Formats: sequence, structure tokens, C-alpha cells
Amino acid sequence: MAKKEVRTDLWVASQLQEAGIDFDAQGSNVKEINDALKTASKRGTGQAGYPEYVAVIKDYVLVVEDKAALDKQKQLNENGILAVDVKAVTDYAVNGAYFYAKHIAQNSTFKKVFAVGVSGSEKHHKITPLYVDDREGYKELPDLESFVSFSPANIREYYTRYVLEEQTDVEKTTAQILKDAAELHEYLRTYGTLKDQDKPLVVAGILLALDEIEYGGFNIGSLTGDQIPGMYDGDKLMNAIKGRLTRSNVGPDAKKDKLLAEFSILQTSFRLNEVNETLGKTPLRYYTEFLYDRVFKSIKYQKTSEDFIGRFYGEFMSYSGGDGQTLGIILTPHHITDLMCELTNVQADDVVLDPTCGTGGFLISAMHRMLALAESDQQRKNIKKKQLHGFELQSNMFAVACTNMILRRDGNSNLECCDFLAKNPAQVQLKGATVGLMNPPYSQGTKADPSQYELSFIEHLLDSLTIGARAAVIVPQSSMTGKSKAEKDFKDSIME
Repeated sequence: MAKKEVRTDLWVASQLQEAGIDFDAQGSNVKEINDALKTASKRGTGQAGYPEYVAVIKDYVLVVEDKAALDKQKQLNENGILAVDVKAVTDYAVNGAYFYAKHIAQNSTFKKVFAVGVSGSEKHHKITPLYVDDREGYKELPDLESFVSFSPANIREYYTRYVLEEQTDVEKTTAQILKDAAELHEYLRTYGTLKDQDKPLVVAGILLALDEIEYGGFNIGSLTGDQIPGMYDGDKLMNAIKGRLTRSNVGPDAKKDKLLAEFSILQTSFRLNEVNETLGKTPLRYYTEFLYDRVFKSIKYQKTSEDFIGRFYGEFMSYSGGDGQTLGIILTPHHITDLMCELTNVQADDVVLDPTCGTGGFLISAMHRMLALAESDQQRKNIKKKQLHGFELQSNMFAVACTNMILRRDGNSNLECCDFLAKNPAQVQLKGATVGLMNPPYSQGTKADPSQYELSFIEHLLDSLTIGARAAVIVPQSSMTGKSKAEKDFKDSIME
């Protein structure tokens, strides 16, 4: 049994390390916690008692006890609540973790304490967390598969969602984004007189500039409405965007220049850079403050597959009296992109191609899933740098897609602004794509130009994937039957 206990100890330690949690074994380097444990004997003797592991993560404490046998996970008393007698806290993982966590909460200034009981081994295990405060109760939380919820990046959101039972920032922003988009669209129209295709570019460009704040490359307060050439608010935003693109190693230069050309509306629009009498500031300053307060500070790009900027794009199109279909534009909601990734069983070692990527929804969902399945930092780097490929013909949507990926710390994604149908499939196949995901533009094909039928995109995609690859494509049922005689004849010709 002793060897099994040691193996369990080592496995739990490896799981904590993998989650990026700094921990101490048999005590704590935090003096206040260690002093509390000096009187934490499970047998109530007033002597020292130490759990397997203790970690301080932000303002939370994590206490972990483990047992090798699965049947030593937890013991309840006759009333169905956690037993706190000496034998229970000595022999059972959850009971022991609760005992130590409660002692720390009652004998230190640390009041937000998670007790986690672990039993079993790598192959078969249980991880049961409790939330403990300095009073008598506890809150049992759903069992976990790993410790990633307690990582420094996730623990506050986990506490909000499962302890406070409030919506997390991601859930709030997903619900709020449409309302924000409607309000911002009105401001863009009223104060900026922007064309439909320019509105999402202004949003994307400002978000890139805001992402430079943490590096000292941008300050909202610098947008003072100066009317000196080179010192307009748009110039300052563009300088921040250039810095962000450089920091993300966006390349080659042609790609970087393409993006800067799309965002140039920030500099070239006199209306955006002139102080508005109603606002008392430039529209650019007003939009930047709006996006910072309502979007940038609350959206956790890394923790969700939601394409937030794509949502803005879609909403702007709808408020402008169109849904983009006249341009062949289709924006896929994230619950569909997530489903398609599940249907194709996207794995961490796959190479994903979306040849009509739009604002990047499929690639975002694929990356989100692949990173969750990745087992090492190097694998995560490879996913971002080498395993995501996309083509987009519309230059403004290409800029939005690139912004999406950069904000998710993926400036090196292999996105190209080009016509996929004009690409040689043999050349595209060199990318080694093992999964194809696509929602092709609504059919613009005619008898004279059958290349624009949805089926043309499907045929070209299949020819561009590696042998044995999987693909999932969204097409209207009419494409498979043929909406016209010309399209039906085309379908029959490629199905032969």
C-alpha cells in the first residue's frame, strides 16, 4: 500500500505542475499558513499536521489530500454530510482535505480555501473539490478531471461560477455582445458616418491598439484630438497597431502591409479624428473608451471559442439592412463551429484548414479545442504556429480574422488573403491539412461561371486535403439537389 500511496502522491504532484500551480508539500512556505498547520493534528492533539500539498493562488488557498484506493475518497455520516471524526479525516481523502482547509480558514487571514480530495491513479481516479470558509459549513463542487480549474489563469473564474454561482465574464459578454453591438453601431453611424465594411475594421483596429496597453505601447489618455499631422488620434492608434503586429511577429511583410492598409481608415477619416461638439472628444476616443470598458476588459479571448469580433461584424451587417448574403458572406455561430470540430474529432496533432475562413470562427473553435487537448507547451506553440490555416478573399474580413487570432496570442497563424478557388490544390495539400472545415459563400454560380457554386468549393477543398483527412462542410440542401438545371448538371458532372 505504501508504494501505491507514493505513486498517487507523485501523480497528483505532476497534475498540479501541469496546471501551472506552485505548491508546497507537507507544509507551506507561507508563514501564516504554516503556523496554522502547527496545531492541525488530525487526532486533535494540538500538535502539527500537514496535508499532502498546499498552494496559494492569488487570494485563494488550495489544500490537497490523496489516497491510493478509490474507496477511500469520501465518507459521510448518518446524516449524509461529511464525517469529521478522527477515523474519517485520517482515512479518507476529502474528509482529510476538509479538516486541514477548515483549520487554515479558522486560524489564518486566508478565508477563501478550496479542499480537494483525490483518490486512485492516473488511469482511474476521483478529484472532488469543496469550498471551505471559516464557519462550520462547506460547499461541495462538481468532480473534476484535472486541476486546471485552479490554475492562476482560471481560479477566479472558477470561484465566480461554482462558488458564487454567478455568470462568468465569458458568459456575460456572450449574452451582452449583441446589445453592445447595437449600441456601438449607432455611435459609429451617428458620429463616424462609416461605411458598412469599415465599421468592423474600426472595432478590430481599436482592439489591437488596446492590446498594447499592457506593454506600455498605448494609452487611451493620449487620444487628445490634436490636429497636428502625425499626431491625430488615428495616427496614435495606428502606431499602437503597428507595435502589436510587430510584437506578434506577423509576417511576411506583405501580410503586415495588407493589414495596415485595411486599418488605415483610422487615419484617413477626417470625421473620426475631429473633436465632436456633442461628445467633447473625437469619435475615435469615444469608441476606444466604449470598447475598453464594455468589451476589452471583460472578454477572455483565451477561454472561449466565441468569435466576439465576428459577432460585431454580423450585427453591423444586419443593422445596415443586409445580412451579407448578397456578397456571399456567411458568418457561422460558435455553437455550430464547435459542433463541426466535434464531428470531425479534431485532435491536438491535427492540421486544420478553412479555405473560406471569414472572421475566423472555425479556426478559433479548432484552436480552442486543440489547446485544451494539448499535453505540453511545445505542442501548444506548434498548434498556433503551424497547425491552423485559412484563406479569405474579402480583405476586410481577412483583417478581422487576423485580429481575432492575434488577440488569442496567435499572430503567426497561417492566414492568407486570396481566392481559394484560384489556388492549386496540390500546392495547398503541402500544408498537410488533416481536417477541413468550411461554410462556403452562398452560391454565386451560374451556367457561365459554375466555379462559384458551393459544390465547387467542396470539390476544391477535398482535393486540397491529405489522404485520409476528415472534412465537415455546411451547405444548403438545395446544393445537393441543384437549385437550377445548370447547377444540377454541374453536380452530376463532379459526382460521376
